[in-house]
Amino acid sequence: MSAVDAAVAAIRGGRLAIVPTDTVYGLATGPYSEAPVRNLYRAKGRDYLQPTALVAADLDLLFECVPELRGRAGTIARALLPGAFTLVLPNPARRFPWLTGPSPETIGVRVPALAGPGGEVLARAGVIVATSANLPGAPDPRTLDEVPEELRAAAEALVDGGELPGTPSTVIDFTGPEPVVLREGAAPAADALRVVASVV
Repeated sequence: MSAVDAAVAAIRGGRLAIVPTDTVYGLATGPYSEAPVRNLYRAKGRDYLQPTALVAADLDLLFECVPELRGRAGTIARALLPGAFTLVLPNPARRFPWLTGPSPETIGVRVPALAGPGGEVLARAGVIVATSANLPGAPDPRTLDEVPEELRAAAEALVDGGELPGTPSTVIDFTGPEPVVLREGAAPAADALRVVASVV
């Protein structure tokens, strides 16, 4: 079984895998029930109240998971994704509450522009939940060797995608009357805001 096969099997089975994304190495699992996500949080030492993004292989899969992303939210998603953005969008049906922290009416979503073995994992898994494969406060891993031993040991599969850019996604909250940049990251937030202003 290849590393990609093992990672897809782990994610589908609700277990943990270390996978390359378009930005940094991520700790990933399946998003569809609470137990695997809680296991991911425990392994990383992440606060359960901290939201984590839903990561989809393409926009169609994202809209299947959160059908309410239409109108303004859907227009924003189509304008910026795929890309190195995490978008915080309205979640009126309160889907995936184990990912949303204290704000179940909003949800973070990603559709990365991802090739290589990480892209193959995501394409085959379809939708995952992923957070950077580091311990709280530690640097984001650019290589598999930079992933802490504790996380490597907790994962059932490790996928090596070589050296990654090392800067996490840019996070923008579009749930209020005006967009709020929560984290400046791999893609310029100013560019995103200009694109959104032109389409919304």
